[in-house]
Amino acid sequence: MEAPLIGLSRHRISVDGEGVTTLVAFHGCPLRCRYCLNAQCLLPDGISRTITPEQLLDECMLDDLYFQATGGGITFGGGEPLLRSLFIEAFARIAPPAWHITVETSLNVAHHHLERVQPYISQYIVDVKDMNAAIYRAYTTRDNATTLGNLQWMAANGMADKVHIRLPEIPDYNTIADIDKSQKTLEAMGFHDFERFTYIKDVDAYKRASR
Repeated sequence: MEAPLIGLSRHRISVDGEGVTTLVAFHGCPLRCRYCLNAQCLLPDGISRTITPEQLLDECMLDDLYFQATGGGITFGGGEPLLRSLFIEAFARIAPPAWHITVETSLNVAHHHLERVQPYISQYIVDVKDMNAAIYRAYTTRDNATTLGNLQWMAANGMADKVHIRLPEIPDYNTIADIDKSQKTLEAMGFHDFERFTYIKDVDAYKRASR
């Protein structure tokens, strides 16, 4: 089993989960966000290399002491990492149990992907964009019903404490008032860990990825 990567970044601290982490960024995403932060994941020639779970483990074992000493581990991002749920499951089965595995996801994937990785994930970092369906579609070109359904399933199955939700201010698409509404909706579902920030407006990245 191989998966395409846009990059692998070691020794990340407190930006992609707890402790020292290695970010494994997959190629491919179901969304087409207007200010995509990693537009390389959408480009046909954006793949830096392919890797197997065993090869990834060999590379990451170099940092085993850092992971175990700091409560860190592997963060799968992208792109949309849950599209590679089979890879994540295979890797998690052979990784040291002390490693924390985090996914940075939009949750806009078929539910079976989320259900497959659920036993192995320590933390989910979820970029919900905006809970308003019209705003979400305008910004991503996709519907957010799947994201909403996955969030509801996670809340109903006692996973809210594992979820860190990012609520971005998206220039030209939403406002602080919209973000407040999104947070209240999510709080009512049982989520409580939020991060608010502002996206960088990069229209050129979207245009390059959309060609």
